Amino acid sequence: MGGVLSQLGQLFSQTLPTVIFVFILYVILRRFFFAPLTAVLKKREEETTGAMARAREQAAAGEEKARQYEAAFQAARQEVYRHREAARRSILEDREATLKLARQQTEALVGEAQARLAAEVAQIKEGFRTTCPSLGQEIAETILGGGARSGEEGVRP
Repeated sequence: MGGVLSQLGQLFSQTLPTVIFVFILYVILRRFFFAPLTAVLKKREEETTGAMARAREQAAAGEEKARQYEAAFQAARQEVYRHREAARRSILEDREATLKLARQQTEALVGEAQARLAAEVAQIKEGFRTTCPSLGQEIAETILGGGARSGEEGVRP
């Protein structure tokens, strides 16, 4: 057993410089390579999460602006509809007024025409009253006077 321990001691003394060298290498790599690399990775992660948080904030702000835009657009659309409805009502009122005026003018023209026709009918009736007796007299004389001659011609034996 003594030989095994002496071999282990000798092996340990031979590997001690390698262990010390690996330990020094570990310290140097940790301090000059892994520490800055870890810091860079940590900073990158913080910036990434910060950028994602800013992106979420900007997306929320964008959605809010889109809602505001939609609300303003809807209000403008309703205002256009109100103006259009007011214009339509105004046009309908103007049309109704024009139709009413046209009806009144037509009724006035019809009334005037009826009055003229009534006057003409009255004038013609008056003319008939004055000319009918004399015309009747002439017709009677023509028929009676001419009928007697016709009757004489018709009575031949």
